[in-house]
Amino acid sequence: MDMYIEQLQKFKINLGSYLVIPLAFLGLMVYNYFSTQGIDTADMMKKMTKVIGVNGTFTMLVAPLAFLFFVVLFYNKFIQNNTLRILTTSREKIDWKRIFFSFGLWSFITIATTGISYYMAPEDFVLNFKPKEFAIFVVLAFLLIPLQTSFEEYLFRGHMLQGLGLATKTRWIPLVVTSFLFGIMHIANPEVEKLGLVIMFYYIGTGLFLGVLTLMDEGLELALGFHAANNLIGALLVTSDWSAFQTHSILKDVSEPSANIQIFIPILIIFPVLLYIFAAKYKWSNWKEKLFGTIKPIDVEEFETIGK
Repeated sequence: MDMYIEQLQKFKINLGSYLVIPLAFLGLMVYNYFSTQGIDTADMMKKMTKVIGVNGTFTMLVAPLAFLFFVVLFYNKFIQNNTLRILTTSREKIDWKRIFFSFGLWSFITIATTGISYYMAPEDFVLNFKPKEFAIFVVLAFLLIPLQTSFEEYLFRGHMLQGLGLATKTRWIPLVVTSFLFGIMHIANPEVEKLGLVIMFYYIGTGLFLGVLTLMDEGLELALGFHAANNLIGALLVTSDWSAFQTHSILKDVSEPSANIQIFIPILIIFPVLLYIFAAKYKWSNWKEKLFGTIKPIDVEEFETIGK
């Protein structure tokens, strides 16, 4: 039974309560976007690193988002009287094997593609490895990045997707809206300033991919694992002067970035392949209904075996 959104019908949840956190966060993003207009964010980050260091800058940028993860959980538990399990999955308990499988698969692919890029064009990279600074960064990264990515997943693919699903009685509307808003969240990133708005196709496409994962698998587990691996392993392997994460990574990309076909490769090739792998492993079916079907009323008795 498809229940990730439907399961919430068992409880008396005020749909208006789903507006508070998204509106507050989007308001913050709008403020951040307009407050950085006319400012060279890459240059600003360089100046910041001179004052508090690379690890200090990384912490200052990521820690607020990591903190917001706990804000979402607090709101879900004490304001909406909901549980982490229901916000995460339709299964009887959170499936950690799914999280680790997704994390491991994307980590392997990220490491492999980075190695291939280095082999094909070593002139595009310089060794950035500093043992002491890297060791400190590893600790910071493992502490903060999974919280940061989990915040984004629980906000967009959890809180917002479930709320919009209940409000519209559809699946495709929350999928499209949350994917678009997820992409827009990144509009103030230095990458956008460097490459132009065309990179928004990648961000929105990634949001769409993560939304499809969530709806097809009836839970956040695969999206949580993928997102954590994408940001964590990527930050440990490669940094650049124009990326959102300035880190003590192993390598530094010194090539001149350009908006080319590589932006679309993940969306058109890699993500569909990943969906095929996940679909085969977890035996997904009924794609049309799960992605475009309506949210039907569920008999409360069908939830008796699922504890809140």
